[in-house]
Amino acid sequence: MNELAISLNIADRPYRLSVEKDHEELFRKATRLIEKRLKDYSLNYAYKDKQDLLAMVALEYATSFLQDEEILMQKEEQWNEKLKEVDRVLAENLSEQKVL
Repeated sequence: MNELAISLNIADRPYRLSVEKDHEELFRKATRLIEKRLKDYSLNYAYKDKQDLLAMVALEYATSFLQDEEILMQKEEQWNEKLKEVDRVLAENLSEQKVL
């Protein structure tokens, strides 16, 4: 593995992480996204400290993750049903070919 030590600043706190070099930009992009959402929440909602904002951002992303996960499971079920149907049609056609 090719790990890299990086420092990210989230809610005015530095965090040192070891990440795979290939994932560095992903972590930096995620940090920018979190910081943007923190700023958006700070402009639109009353809060006592940044912990409140972080909780809202975490809730937003966790909810979004769970919704996406549910959609993916539904899509997977749909694809499995379609694949079963294709398999059934192929099996029928093969059995007809053997009869001929």
